[in-house]
Amino acid sequence: MSAVAINTSVPRLDAGTVAAVLVTIIAWASAFPGIRVGLTAFGPAELGAIRFGVAAIPAIVFLLHTRPQMPTWSEAWRFAYGGVVFVAFYTTLLNFGELTVSAGAASFIINVAPIFTAFMAMLFLGERFSRLAWLGTFVSFAGIGLIALGEGEGIKVDQGALLILGAAFCTASTTIVQKPLFRRHKPLTVSAANMVIGALALSWALPSGIAQASSASFEALVSVIYLGIVPSFVAYGSWAVALSRLPASRATNFLYCVPPTATLMGFLWLGEVPGVAGIIGGLMALGGVVLVNLKR
Repeated sequence: MSAVAINTSVPRLDAGTVAAVLVTIIAWASAFPGIRVGLTAFGPAELGAIRFGVAAIPAIVFLLHTRPQMPTWSEAWRFAYGGVVFVAFYTTLLNFGELTVSAGAASFIINVAPIFTAFMAMLFLGERFSRLAWLGTFVSFAGIGLIALGEGEGIKVDQGALLILGAAFCTASTTIVQKPLFRRHKPLTVSAANMVIGALALSWALPSGIAQASSASFEALVSVIYLGIVPSFVAYGSWAVALSRLPASRATNFLYCVPPTATLMGFLWLGEVPGVAGIIGGLMALGGVVLVNLKR
């Protein structure tokens, strides 16, 4: 990939961009417990196949209704990359990783993605990332580390951790690869195409996923349908909107808000009280995001 200068700066976060960011944060925060529930009845690959098979249905309806322009040959690989890497590879790596890695540790490892993205955005997109922004990034990252350590299980480097690290790279690299698509294509078109291509890439696991569904619990079935609609179809769309309006490095920095939001959800819905380290870590993660967005 060669360097591509793209003017993506905005004077400030407008209401539409803020809404897209908030929807993405809340939806993706809810995905982690949803995945854990789904894995009680489905294999990692089968869970991904069912999840994005569900997401592909409204995506296909959307594409048929809007009839977007076809990509050029130079754009086609970027669409394919999003579906195969950001959907199929990402969900498979994350699902397999969560078999052995705790939720807190997983959220810490996956949040290497904004750091990967910042480096690649400077290299390939010509974006600038100030010293204050780097400070905010590392403050947030340290905060996520405290949340993970606050679980009391520590962070160990095993095969599962390496798989989740691979998932983080999938997120970062797709952000860079698909950013230029927003010059000519609408964000929802890009996200819908990702759903369809990703579902096709995972279709090899669909027959065994359907077989597992026949004996799955009601809770697991509801979980996989929820994963397909909210954290997939809806959140991938809202993320594409945010990415189309913000520089790649700045947009991904908002993902540091996902673990604190997941912690808050656990407290409100499940009565899970975070420890002191978790609370401090959450505040650090949010504070780092504020630093990145100062003077914007």
